[in-house]
Amino acid sequence: MKNFVIRALTGAAFVATLVFCILWGYTSFMILFAIITWLCVQEFCGIVNKKEDVQVNTMICSISGTYLFLAVTGFCSGITPSGIFIPYLLSIIYLLISELYLKSEHTINNWAYTMMSQMYVALPLSTLSVLAFQQGVTEGQTIGYNYILPLSVFIFLWANDTGAYCIGCLFGKHRLFPRISPKKSWEGSIGGAVVALGISQLIATYSVVLTRWEWLGFAMVVVVFGTWGDLVESLLKRQLQIKDSGNILPGHGGMLDRFDSSFLAIPASVIYLYTLTLV
Repeated sequence: MKNFVIRALTGAAFVATLVFCILWGYTSFMILFAIITWLCVQEFCGIVNKKEDVQVNTMICSISGTYLFLAVTGFCSGITPSGIFIPYLLSIIYLLISELYLKSEHTINNWAYTMMSQMYVALPLSTLSVLAFQQGVTEGQTIGYNYILPLSVFIFLWANDTGAYCIGCLFGKHRLFPRISPKKSWEGSIGGAVVALGISQLIATYSVVLTRWEWLGFAMVVVVFGTWGDLVESLLKRQLQIKDSGNILPGHGGMLDRFDSSFLAIPASVIYLYTLTLV
């Protein structure tokens, strides 16, 4: 009972903080997700460094990943020019060249996990800013901050997780991916998708950013790629032989455990919305 209360309180505080900072405005959005990016990259480096044949530079990776988020945010908001990415590129070059002088016997592993900290964690979180800043959302067709798309990604993910858990517990019989996540079922996944799709239509009633059909497609993309994102992190943890990525969130594990679905759902959403502009 005590663990349930702790888990519930932590979950409520987590959701409230995320929603508040996204709704409050550009500054709170930027600060919150810069912190989240730092913590996620740092946590990723921490768990891979526990392997005997891996040693990545946690500090430089964390700084680089956080800088990438801030750079993408500044560029997407129209505040900074494209030259803002030069320091990030220099940091990547440094991380590659530094291995020449470390005399490590596992250089390939170090390179691979270093790049994964950026491609798997930092880059997806950075693309959230692409959703947050859209052309024409403010008067005069200028670029402006709009909370609805980034917030919707998390709403769909939470709805999918909640629906999948409830339906899976009641009716789950057929395993979705038993080799990686034995508890996930097809029934739960379908139930979670139905809940997320239903919520997308509620949002469509009040938001004209997308049409009803586009909102349905948006929710479906988030659900499918969010599920894959969850499975990818489960596979990562199985390979590293750990249960949770961390313990920063009591009852919920680590930051990677909370954002695993979003690592694929966010960039997939950006691709989906870009595809709509081509039609």
